[in-house]
Amino acid sequence: MSEDPQRAAAQYRSDRLAREEALARGEDPDLAERAPDGPRWSNAAERAAYVENVIQQAIRRGEFDNLPGAGKPLEGLSGRHDADWWIRRKIEREQLTGLGPPALTLRVEDAELDDRLDRMHRESEVREAIEDFNRRVIEARRQLMGGPPVVTATRDADREVRAWRERREARHRRAADERERQEQAARSTRSRWWRRRD
Repeated sequence: MSEDPQRAAAQYRSDRLAREEALARGEDPDLAERAPDGPRWSNAAERAAYVENVIQQAIRRGEFDNLPGAGKPLEGLSGRHDADWWIRRKIEREQLTGLGPPALTLRVEDAELDDRLDRMHRESEVREAIEDFNRRVIEARRQLMGGPPVVTATRDADREVRAWRERREARHRRAADERERQEQAARSTRSRWWRRRD
């Protein structure tokens, strides 16, 4: 038996797939076996040469021109290695919440925590949110389930409440200033209108 068993198994799977596809198309599966759709290679070098030839033909036809991201640097090449880059990128791209290892979900939540706190109306809600966040960070540090280490720091509730209050007051000042500007603009428009009538 001189035939490679792995190659024979791959050939068997390929033939079975071609037979199933022929049946799905309503064709005679025996004809599909006698007339294969794609080329057959005797070794990996022939297959590699065929693939390279197909790629070069596509390049000459211009099928790779004007692809999205052409001429732009690759994303995520910051110089430091992150073994879980693909999980982090998937979570960010699809804006998934509650999925993934706690180290990554807590990191994402930590980055968005100030915005979430700013939507709260009472100091007690802010304190509860900070306490809940700190409890989950501490619990994630205690887990021995593997995965990336939890590097997210806990937050001081008093400091976060002060920062929340300052951001809230700044938003109220900006809103009051904007209302004042709009009222001044409306008054000047009315006074110009009355001057024209006189």
